[in-house]
Amino acid sequence: MTGKEEFLNERTVQAVREAVRRHDAEAELSETTASDLSLATLGEMAAPSLFSSIRCVVVRGLEQLPEESVDGLLAYAAAPSDEVALVLVHGGGPKGSGVLTKLRKLPTVTDSRSGELKVSELPAFVAGEVRSHGSSIDRAAADFLVQSVGQDLRSLSAAAHQLTHDFPGEALDTEKVKRYFGGRAEAKSFAVADAAFSGRRQAALEELRWALDGGTAPVLVTSAFAAGARGLARFRSAPSRMRDNDLAREVGVPPWKLRTIRDQARGWTDTGIARAIRAVAQADADVKGAATDASYTLERLVLTVTGLRDR
Repeated sequence: MTGKEEFLNERTVQAVREAVRRHDAEAELSETTASDLSLATLGEMAAPSLFSSIRCVVVRGLEQLPEESVDGLLAYAAAPSDEVALVLVHGGGPKGSGVLTKLRKLPTVTDSRSGELKVSELPAFVAGEVRSHGSSIDRAAADFLVQSVGQDLRSLSAAAHQLTHDFPGEALDTEKVKRYFGGRAEAKSFAVADAAFSGRRQAALEELRWALDGGTAPVLVTSAFAAGARGLARFRSAPSRMRDNDLAREVGVPPWKLRTIRDQARGWTDTGIARAIRAVAQADADVKGAATDASYTLERLVLTVTGLRDR
């Protein structure tokens, strides 16, 4: 299997192991790294086990396979032992791609690829996780869960499992998701930036205090402001009459975020955005060491940004 998404790779490895164990509950499971793979270790893999006739061997880091072991691995993969399930894990990238190409041409090899998910694909991933637990979730709730938990697939999968466990068989909506993750979403740095770029000064200040009291690092707040300014700039410069999905890719945000940016953009000019970008850059430098009071710096940034939009 190939791909940079470690969570999906590990899920595939686990699925193979479970299939082997269903075939033989006493099957032997083992792991090694490709950098340690040699003709000797290949021979050991194919040799009968003292404890079981069936074994599953996972070889990680295929991109690190020594050149002198390539021919041996290809020969084994072309005529594998019936008693051995061999799982080769490649971390993605160009290194070792030649070996992958040769392996994929072999009729005895099954290819599994786990590409990195785009931000816009994460709500669909959440919906799939929820379905796997026998429930359903609407798009707005899936969007909110991604906004609350973040883009880590392992965390999103765990959140989906928790929700379906606590609401068994029930359709999940935004209200149910908010019961568990609403507080986290409101304390996030992007909530401060969204309120500021929308011109909601008081709400932005309240969100800022909530975030800082909750332990959010000041640098994450300035980073969220920088992302907000970039999103507005890209939105305003994007070609008109684009479909939302295409526009989202152009701006670099998930489709659900476009609604917020479109509303924000109505109160901004190119000059105002340029000034906001300079203010964010100054605040970022300040919180990274140039200022002694990060809270004051961020409050001033909120006032500056909302003031620029007001004008």
